Amino acid sequence: MSQAVTFDDVWKMFQEMVRENRERSAETDRKIQEVSAQMRETDRKFQETDRKIKEVSQQVGNLGSRWGEFVEGIVAPACETLFAERGIPVHRVSHRVKARSLDDSRRMEIDLLVNNTDCVVLVEVKSRLTTEDVRDHLKRVREFKEFYEGEGGARVMGAVAGILIDKDVDKFAMNEGLFVIVQSGDSVKLANDGKFVPRTW
Repeated sequence: MSQAVTFDDVWKMFQEMVRENRERSAETDRKIQEVSAQMRETDRKFQETDRKIKEVSQQVGNLGSRWGEFVEGIVAPACETLFAERGIPVHRVSHRVKARSLDDSRRMEIDLLVNNTDCVVLVEVKSRLTTEDVRDHLKRVREFKEFYEGEGGARVMGAVAGILIDKDVDKFAMNEGLFVIVQSGDSVKLANDGKFVPRTW
């Protein structure tokens, strides 16, 4: 015959269940706190990594800008001689010329603007010259007179310069009527042969 369950037995069972639940709850709270701490630490590490990535990106961007300035610093002094040898006397070489279109709807930036009284040469300078760079520059040269009313009567020509030039990009640029300036030892030279006739806009 089974023994009758008393109130005390039920009470003890209830107290045991409460104790077990408290222990489980305490363990769950402890684990939640551990996970929360780990998540906070992970978030802190992500923020630190993000900050470092931004710093490195800024440094790389600054380096790219400095490299571009360095290349321009090589090309600009040579422009006077290079273009004079092709019958284009140079009166002025201006760096990083910025302008708005006459209707103020667009912007243009020219790395080097080489000009005299009747001729303007827009020079795009790249550490690495690509086909896309040449296409962009051709568009710039075509639109130039919409930006520079004062140069309206001048012959407009284009040139591209690169320390590294992607395969056949120089030929593409020359076929489009652009001067191509390439590295030559410690200086630069025109890659166009003596028979080259630049396109004018």
